[in-house]
Amino acid sequence: MSSYKKHLLIILTTFLFVGCAATKQQKIGIDEKILENEDQLIVYALEYERKRFLDKSVTLYLELFYKTNRYIYLTRALNLLLEQKKYNQSLQLAKENITNETSSEYENIMRIYVVSLINLKQYDLALTNALKLLEKNNSSNNYELIANIYYQQKNYKKSVEYFESSYVTNFKSKTLLNLVNILYVYLDQKEKALSYLETHIRLYGDELVINYKLLSIYQEQKNLDGIISILKRIYYKYKDDENTTSMEKTSEILVSYLEKKDIKLAIKFLEKENNSLQRLLALYKKTRQIDKALMVIMNIYKQSGNIDLLAQVAVLEFESAKDKRKVIPSVIKKFEEVLTVLNNHIYQNYLGYILIDFDIDVKKGLIYVNKALEKAPNNVAYIDSLAWGEYKLNNCEVAYTHMKKVVDAIGLNDEEIKDHWNKIKECGK
Repeated sequence: MSSYKKHLLIILTTFLFVGCAATKQQKIGIDEKILENEDQLIVYALEYERKRFLDKSVTLYLELFYKTNRYIYLTRALNLLLEQKKYNQSLQLAKENITNETSSEYENIMRIYVVSLINLKQYDLALTNALKLLEKNNSSNNYELIANIYYQQKNYKKSVEYFESSYVTNFKSKTLLNLVNILYVYLDQKEKALSYLETHIRLYGDELVINYKLLSIYQEQKNLDGIISILKRIYYKYKDDENTTSMEKTSEILVSYLEKKDIKLAIKFLEKENNSLQRLLALYKKTRQIDKALMVIMNIYKQSGNIDLLAQVAVLEFESAKDKRKVIPSVIKKFEEVLTVLNNHIYQNYLGYILIDFDIDVKKGLIYVNKALEKAPNNVAYIDSLAWGEYKLNNCEVAYTHMKKVVDAIGLNDEEIKDHWNKIKECGK
């Protein structure tokens, strides 16, 4: 099953009309009392509803309905029955009370009757009554009601027809998503589905739910340009809404797709937005833009004071220098500062090798290298540093023993290893 098919149609559910009733919660207040304790019963019913004692709430709403003949109480009780999936009860109760077509709640009760039929899989009877309802009022809700019945009957063409009629009267994203799902998944009208989504965004703005639907389609189609375009819209929507957490998460995903397309685009985006210095640093390193990487890491270090970053500054400073001897004092100072705080074998070996290779202080360099080897005794890079230090001190046999371990382990493909091996072999001859 394709990943897109996991995004099932937003079917007419038991909660479809709960919202309708909820909007009237404040309107239950009575202008003219028929029942002396009506206000008290309303308060009790609402409190039971709040505490999720729904059966007790239904009982009170029905008591209010039977004693006052106010159909709003009946509608409220019916919605709570639907919410509890008591479809047989909601069906019977609605059926008993749809004879009064003059009631202001007639359409809501009739619709609940149809919803109950749908959930009980009595689709033909549901369709008959839904069509009658549409004759009385061609509202978007009634079009959508019929569309859902046709969907349940797997009559997808008719379902699309009625969802389209509903959409052109309400332009709601929920209706559009229903329509698009059927077009895309069941009728294989993918271009039409995409056109609906893109047009909706152009006309009614960047609704996130629509953007995410487009994103899921583009991801399934592996449409890299489409994915990037939508992720940018989502990113800037979150940015406009000042939703920092979602914006940052979207940025991470967007940068990964930009990198797939062209790493330069990812770098350009991060440079513009300035929202992820660590990611920008990684991309600078990856593209060997050492000078820019050094600037970024210096900024991060100044902001955070993270001592580990100072070591990375030292590495980049050394590697980017055309004349390495000029930067060695600065590099050594940074490493020594770092190693007073961190007991890091990578930095110990790095500093030790610089001290050895540039003949600054070979013995001190070997001290650092040996500290590194205490933590990682089989690391061939560290053993190479050790051999090179012993060579510099003219300890030829010791140097040879260590260097042979390196050559036996990794061979002579690396030019620096090859150079060390050749010189150490000649040592003392």
